[in-house]
Amino acid sequence: MKRGERMRLGEVQELEIVKLVDFGVYLSEEGGEERVLLPRHDVPEGAAIGDKVRVFLYRDSKDRLIATTRTPALTLGTIAVLKVRETGKIGAFLDWGLEKDLLLPFREQTKRVQEGEECLVALYEDKSGRLCATMNVYPYLKKNSPYRPGDTVHGRIYETSRNFGIFVAVDDMYSGLIPKWEASDALRIGEVVEARVTNVKEDGKLDLSVRGKAYQQIDDDAALVMRVIEEYAGALPFGEKVSPEVIMREFGLSKAAFKRAVGRLLKEGKIEVLENRILLRDR
Repeated sequence: MKRGERMRLGEVQELEIVKLVDFGVYLSEEGGEERVLLPRHDVPEGAAIGDKVRVFLYRDSKDRLIATTRTPALTLGTIAVLKVRETGKIGAFLDWGLEKDLLLPFREQTKRVQEGEECLVALYEDKSGRLCATMNVYPYLKKNSPYRPGDTVHGRIYETSRNFGIFVAVDDMYSGLIPKWEASDALRIGEVVEARVTNVKEDGKLDLSVRGKAYQQIDDDAALVMRVIEEYAGALPFGEKVSPEVIMREFGLSKAAFKRAVGRLLKEGKIEVLENRILLRDR
């Protein structure tokens, strides 16, 4: 069955009631020949021929095109976090808010998912015209995030690569990457991580760095600041009031992390902080 211009599988659309039957109503695009059933339990009260109904089109358990007034968790080409209802011989079945669960085939899983687990997926139409989910969400992620270098973000790991690093969906919608030299073997697909934006590429993708929480990271940050001061021959040519951009460029740290590290070194008596310089004490 060919789909008309407005009969779009996997999308929400407005169709017209063209026939009433005991088990529901048939819908069609205006002037179109193709019809699709909207089952009786979804038919609005008092519906009549000629009325317009906003519906989502998918395929039922017998692979027939069918309409519903329910709004699913995702539509064609979009992404969402869904829960695994159960697993079977061909993949996992996800709860997306419709009577028929959504299939996540094994070949579309970046890791094997288990019942009760949540996973980030996109909705696509397979070669046989069925709607399926995929964990390979890279092509569906947005690249117009509001974030800038130094910002702290949260994202879900959806894929790992030895060549590139760890792919992260920031806010479950924006494209991010923890480069391989920053990646940790402890990070796993499905894990939600806190990260720092280190770079926004020309195409809008985010480079990220995953570091420990402040109380865990401060020793490493202080050691980093010491190394940079030593590289400047013991006299850093700016003080604590330097801009966040300079701090990010010189240390790869947020301003808050930089100030914590400087505070630690000052307390330990290793540095002297002046208005426009930071000096090593033994110099």
